[in-house]
Amino acid sequence: SKKWLDRAGELPKLVEDLLQTSISTGPRGAFRMAQGIQALLGVGGEWLNDFSKTANTSEGIPAQMRLGLLSPLYLRRLFERMGATYIKLGQFIASAPTFFPAEYVEEFQNCFDRAPPVPYSEIESILHEELQRPLDSVYEYIDPVPIASASIAQVHGARLKSSQKDVVIKVLKPGIEDTLVADLNFIYLVARVLEFLSPELERTSLVAIIKDIKESMLEEVDFRKEAVNMEAFQRYIEAMGFDRQAKSPFVYHHCSTKRVLTMERLYGVPLTDLDSIRSLVPDPELTLVTALNVWFGSLISCESFHADVHAGNLWLLRDGRVGFIDFGIVGRISPRTWAAMEIFLASFATEDYNAMASALSEMGATGNDIDVDSFAKDLQKIFSSLQQELDTEIIVAAARSSDATAVSANVVVDERQMNALFLDLVRVSESYGLKFPREFALLMKQLLYFDRYTRLLAPSMNMLRDERINITSNKQTRRMN
Repeated sequence: SKKWLDRAGELPKLVEDLLQTSISTGPRGAFRMAQGIQALLGVGGEWLNDFSKTANTSEGIPAQMRLGLLSPLYLRRLFERMGATYIKLGQFIASAPTFFPAEYVEEFQNCFDRAPPVPYSEIESILHEELQRPLDSVYEYIDPVPIASASIAQVHGARLKSSQKDVVIKVLKPGIEDTLVADLNFIYLVARVLEFLSPELERTSLVAIIKDIKESMLEEVDFRKEAVNMEAFQRYIEAMGFDRQAKSPFVYHHCSTKRVLTMERLYGVPLTDLDSIRSLVPDPELTLVTALNVWFGSLISCESFHADVHAGNLWLLRDGRVGFIDFGIVGRISPRTWAAMEIFLASFATEDYNAMASALSEMGATGNDIDVDSFAKDLQKIFSSLQQELDTEIIVAAARSSDATAVSANVVVDERQMNALFLDLVRVSESYGLKFPREFALLMKQLLYFDRYTRLLAPSMNMLRDERINITSNKQTRRMN
């Protein structure tokens, strides 16, 4: 048929693409293939073990096991075993419900970026190689026990020789760039072949999504980019007059490179540690108002916004300021998306579902005609059912006890529900033919984190309606030029 003749015409381009990608992958590809087989066998063993336990029970085989290693749970475990790229890919799936089925997005919320630390001797040799001078001429000492270890980098505490300042050194783990390139090339090849075999997939722009993932991941392993993001955020803080309320770490350029980032060490507690926050400041609610104002302001007045404000990256510092840490993942928002987002947030606060439907239609527009009234009714259904659940839950938690542990337990359930709300929102919007830009998902994910902090630090505050919080640009009186 003509369709297949057209596909055949594209075959030389596909073969050329596959060859070029394979060449650029180099020998690392074979090594990763072996690691992949090992991970596959490991998770396959777990699946078989679980399968044999359930196969003999009267309930039969659970739905999540019928897909084997392609089911969300086992795919997540496989990704975690494969490390670096796949953990990042898992986190991308979790933040991109427009592209992936809801059950996968939900399961990959649990994709944790933890990895065993690399021995200090290897870290030391990377520092030597990168800084090109004796380490004792730069650092007074480096703690060989890492503060944290993730799939791509690990972090060590240290003190600078010249200024005697406490710093942290973030070091890219050995071989990570090669692994990333090999993995991303493999994922790209699979996407190219799938698009060739199934033209319907071209409409979901699979290859474009993979390219987007590749760009954002390669940006994350270039610490010069992170340093630029951090400094831009600090400039924004100073220009807006927030420097007495917030801070990001100072970057020490003389001992930072593409693979090593030396920055000021900030001391504080995560925004979820209610007891410690109470011991540091008289009013935890004001801390939250500051964090929200600084973050919302950055959406409009800074070239990028912090797109990973989980508790490990947002602290209350010992001096009472809010610390924004780790600028590996940032978002950039287009004026058009932000204009629609402002209307969306205002309608969210006032429960004006018609305005919300219009804003979402504007943001995810694909040229289809949309019945705004019925879209608004569907949105109202989602929000009213969620509100009932949350109200019941808050009453139950309050009745149980007023201590912090009960609140924390409540917050965990809460986060799951907020994720579910977001997925419902995307699912209903998609049924009207809408497709959202990834920056919308990134923004919403941060709002869910802030919603979580609000329930913990200021349960009676409405984050989107509170007069002290400047969300919309017309309230931003001090704009950067």
